[in-house]
Amino acid sequence: MQKTSLFSSEPAKGWIPWGALAPFLLIVFVAAPVILTDAPFIQWGFVDDRGNPIGAFGLYAFLLIPFAITGALVLAWVLFVERRPLRTIGLTPSAGAASFVRGLAIGVATIGAVVAAIWAAGGYQVDGFAKAFFAPRDLIGICILFLCFAVQASVEEIIFRGWLMSALARKFNVALAVILTCAVFTLLHYGRGQELLVTAGTFLFSVFACLWALKARNIWGVMGWHIGWNWLLATGFELPVTGFDAGVSALVVKLVPRGPDILTGGAQGPEASVVCLIFFACAIAALFWRLRSTAS
Repeated sequence: MQKTSLFSSEPAKGWIPWGALAPFLLIVFVAAPVILTDAPFIQWGFVDDRGNPIGAFGLYAFLLIPFAITGALVLAWVLFVERRPLRTIGLTPSAGAASFVRGLAIGVATIGAVVAAIWAAGGYQVDGFAKAFFAPRDLIGICILFLCFAVQASVEEIIFRGWLMSALARKFNVALAVILTCAVFTLLHYGRGQELLVTAGTFLFSVFACLWALKARNIWGVMGWHIGWNWLLATGFELPVTGFDAGVSALVVKLVPRGPDILTGGAQGPEASVVCLIFFACAIAALFWRLRSTAS
């Protein structure tokens, strides 16, 4: 197996965990803040007994606090245990703002295109335009949600495509690093009774993000894409994002599902639609082809 450094060849001055241990360590990094905040969140009425957010403040807390703690734990691990610079997990200083903004724009455009394709196929009907602009409270909520999704999506990219994938590649090889990273990502997004289409969509989402990071040799772009995708999906159309309702009026256009769940995604939202799966399959094929072309 050919071990490699994905983003920077700088060696670690500390201890990088054994390859078999790294996925379990990441699960601990994710689970510990959830366990720590679960009881207070239930007591304060932020989440229900199943851990699902309740109301606007519940969603804000759900997206901000556990993810921020997880992000801090992983960054502290990289800096003080592995003792390697953050550029080795894809936070390369040279890529920075331009890649992030470009990714953000692509994220907004791609989820907009997926939703438009579902509408064009008869999955949604229009029920008003830009209603959020007539509800100042909703506009404030949409701005707050942008900050919340910026934290949530950035942390997911740092811990999965940044830390875990790079740690596994240093111990195994790139292909196995991608497979294991996507498997752990899918496992941690799995819910009891989840439909196969949702699970497949989650896995393809992660494969797409991994290949983007590999092609760019940093995680700034895919971080911006993830933020733009989640934020517009949650606020643009009054549709669920991963089964959650953001509780704000549509920023772009209110869409009401009228087609079969396989087309609209049902209660899970457009990410569980067959249209979204086709988008990810095509995008993965394009990125894989570009990676092969670059390598040859």
